[in-house]
Amino acid sequence: MTKGYTLEEITVGQSVEVTKTVSIADVQAFADLTGDHNPVHLDPEFAATTQFEKPIAHGMLGAGLISAAIASELPGPGSIYLEQSLKFRAPVFVGAEVVTRITVLEKDERRRRVTLKTECLCGDTVVIKGEASIMIPKS
Repeated sequence: MTKGYTLEEITVGQSVEVTKTVSIADVQAFADLTGDHNPVHLDPEFAATTQFEKPIAHGMLGAGLISAAIASELPGPGSIYLEQSLKFRAPVFVGAEVVTRITVLEKDERRRRVTLKTECLCGDTVVIKGEASIMIPKS
């Protein structure tokens, strides 16, 4: 875990990237934690009958990678999620390397908030995109 950034250290345009390979164990743990046992995520035979043809990770697992990048990298520990929009653009297949990119779009010093562009990519494909509003703790 990094130390994160104070409000004063954050600048518009600042960006971080975090990479994770999504394993079948990750998908199973997410299913067990949330109770979402949709067979498109867990059953290769069922998934073969879908448009994806093989198991895909839960979309919200990808969204969790965004949350992790915000909490651990930018802004970092102590930051508080206020709002998040998400658009799921493409599937994340088990075994895929996901790059989560967080970029500062706006900074509101008076309210101690930042607006972030949030993206998950597999290769050159944006699989999830959105925006987040985050409150920065006092140092």
